[in-house]
Amino acid sequence: MLRLITADRVLPGPEGECVEDGAVLVDGTRVVAVGPCREVLALAPEGTGRQHFDGATVLPGLVNAHVHLAFDETSADAAALVETVRTASDESLRHAMGRRALAALRSGVTTLRDCGDRGGLAARVRDDITAGAARGPRIVATGPPLTVPGGHCWFLGAAAGSDRGIRDQVRRNAELGVDMIKVMASGGQITPHSPPSWTSQFDRDQLRVLVAEAERLGLPVAAHAHGTEAIRDAVAAGARTIEHCSWMTGQRSVRRDPATAAEMAARGVRACAASSRNWRTIIEKLPPEVAEQVYGRLPWMAERGVDLITGTDAGLPGSPFDDLAGALELYAHLGFAPGRILEMATVSSAAALGLGEVTGRLAAGRDADVLVVHGDPRADLGALADVCLVLARGAVVD
Repeated sequence: MLRLITADRVLPGPEGECVEDGAVLVDGTRVVAVGPCREVLALAPEGTGRQHFDGATVLPGLVNAHVHLAFDETSADAAALVETVRTASDESLRHAMGRRALAALRSGVTTLRDCGDRGGLAARVRDDITAGAARGPRIVATGPPLTVPGGHCWFLGAAAGSDRGIRDQVRRNAELGVDMIKVMASGGQITPHSPPSWTSQFDRDQLRVLVAEAERLGLPVAAHAHGTEAIRDAVAAGARTIEHCSWMTGQRSVRRDPATAAEMAARGVRACAASSRNWRTIIEKLPPEVAEQVYGRLPWMAERGVDLITGTDAGLPGSPFDDLAGALELYAHLGFAPGRILEMATVSSAAALGLGEVTGRLAAGRDADVLVVHGDPRADLGALADVCLVLARGAVVD
């Protein structure tokens, strides 16, 4: 089915690119043309259905590169969240995960990466969507994250305490049909009695064993790493993305490592802050010097050439699946240009997930993942929340 979408402007994806009075021509699941309205109209066969959005902007569907579909963001606290995930049946949890994925899609997120589930259920939800049995965004699934016994997110079922155990768990995840491997290189915040966020859970040699086994199976690795040592070891071991990348050395101490940041930039290792729309509340509660340590790492890394990608840790208490726009406003607060932020949420994040030739920009031959919003998000990122139309691989989202 041919579809012509026209609006005041089209933002193809890369920062600085804008087509005024623009158009996107879609044929089935693919984009066939992007450009000035007059030129694209000339390519559209007679009878092509046209939708014009006055005062609106067309841009690629957004990418949320860090969510947890198995987590219930309405949980009262972390303990309640953990209990729900542990006790829910596979059927009920899978249904809830599909509902959360659809909420993300309706908000304009056409691609998301699930960064840790139970039993590979995100891959099952992905397959339901791909087969047309359910509606939702494109899902990149990592399966249950590897952790140490009693470690961060042990309750998701992928604890390993030896080299052999690490290899076996990577293979088990591969058998679940995952797209990537996730490892908890450091501790975290939601698991009672587990190592603190700044403490390494695996040493460099163990991470190398994990990455080597994953690469043997054709799977890239995403490393959850708050601690400076864990970041350094994960980068050296060959992780593709560093999640959180907080550079912590203690409860309220940070030591950013310029040499590791330079290595990340040189090798194309991306950093995902995984920061939700709650950033305002957090900043208000922290002393100014601590807030700078926590959030100042993002412009600091960008200045050193580290490619930043967008994720929200959706599923944690208070972090919904349908407000990537609210999370992106953090970067505007930190001084990032709106065009740069939009590029991070589309082009850069798609490339980090290995989908740079599939989605993340509006260009002929790419999948028709299209978002239309009222207003101009370059002037006000809040426009991203005012959705007119979402296409996911060419299909209109209700």
